[in-house]
Amino acid sequence: MSSVQRFYDLTLELIKTLEHPKLDRDAKMNEVDILLEKRQRAMAGMAPPFSDTEKDLGARLTSLNAKVTQLMTREKLFIQKDIKDLNVKKESTGKYANPYQSMATDGMFYDKRK
Repeated sequence: MSSVQRFYDLTLELIKTLEHPKLDRDAKMNEVDILLEKRQRAMAGMAPPFSDTEKDLGARLTSLNAKVTQLMTREKLFIQKDIKDLNVKKESTGKYANPYQSMATDGMFYDKRK
């Protein structure tokens, strides 16, 4: 199997893993990490001259790479949203435990002019 064919197969497997809805996040990220490492090794093994079949696979790979980028961006946004929600939850829990911690004192004014 040529390295271009291997890269193509790994790209399809990566897309399938990223689109799998029932896989939990940790398992998905571990699988994605392994597939990306394998793809990197396959990419390092590519060297011209390419056959007509490999050139055809390369043309299909450009569109598949755009899809991989889109799916990875989507996963990144999900993770960022979860981190943001966790921070909001953490902040609201802190306010519930000590409601007067962030309360501003009324009736005080500091004049900073000299």
